[in-house]
Amino acid sequence: MNSNLLKSELSYKYVRSSGSGGQHVNKVSSKAELYFDLKNSNVFNDDEKQKLLEFFNNRLTKDGVLILACDESRSQFRNKALVTQRFLELIEEGLKEERIRIPTRVPRGVKKKRLKNKRINADKKANRKRPTLD
Repeated sequence: MNSNLLKSELSYKYVRSSGSGGQHVNKVSSKAELYFDLKNSNVFNDDEKQKLLEFFNNRLTKDGVLILACDESRSQFRNKALVTQRFLELIEEGLKEERIRIPTRVPRGVKKKRLKNKRINADKKANRKRPTLD
């Protein structure tokens, strides 16, 4: 994955942040919104696009555009850097190959140890009962 080529396909939009902040928040467009058109991307091949479509299935718009936003900082530049970093991490996570789990059996010694401890516990509790007078 070429991150520089991927960054060239991103587009940004800056809007005013919501929430409290006084006069500053009403004047400055510091919130950064990242737009990435996955379906028309030239960075990924068809298999990678399909994998990312499945990974981002709830985050994509109907047109196949991924929108991420960041308004954590008061700095527009810092918000742009944060949202870009978050985007690259999501892409890496979406393209990660899942390892196939090899099923294993519980070892015989572990089973014996568990049953032995169970028997010891049962005997301990049985000894707490009142003895029967026969």
